[in-house]
Amino acid sequence: MTNTADFAPRDFGDDFSRPAGWLSAEDITSARGQLPLVYVDAVPVRVDEAGDVISVGLLLRATDSGHITRALVSGRVLYHERIRDALLRHIEKDLGPVALPLVPASPQPFTVAEYFPTPGITSYYDPRQHAVSLAYVVPVRGDCVPQHNSLDLAWLTPEEAVSAEVLAEMQGGQDVLLRQALSHVGRLV
Repeated sequence: MTNTADFAPRDFGDDFSRPAGWLSAEDITSARGQLPLVYVDAVPVRVDEAGDVISVGLLLRATDSGHITRALVSGRVLYHERIRDALLRHIEKDLGPVALPLVPASPQPFTVAEYFPTPGITSYYDPRQHAVSLAYVVPVRGDCVPQHNSLDLAWLTPEEAVSAEVLAEMQGGQDVLLRQALSHVGRLV
């Protein structure tokens, strides 16, 4: 069993503004240029009493270049952080503290997405880095309010979510992940 409290955090000297295991801007830039990073992608869903997916939550975000895009919950796994904890942290960061995600004790991804900084190697593209992302469908049952750098959260039916208009608003291959997620839960043929 892993107990992160027993692990000595990285020494940042007098810089207490970063949590243990969080890299400085310079360190993450260096790491991104030298090795793949581990990420999680989460497709938040609402389910009915039978457990069938009835809606998908997509975030509305503004990119650094000023474009408005639709996005999934996504983020890096920290050093010495369990995948389950990373999922919970990113869902809370993007959907708020009362989203009430139903993440199993031992989550299993529906796929692994490998993002490359070179377009065309896979369906997934991230100009910053080579990243390996474990992707999950996560039911949420609480009140979700967009947080962090999200402008809005839209709950769409599975059919609406995979419409050409919505998929065109997604970047980096997240449209492919969304289609895979809905196929995985039996809502897309």
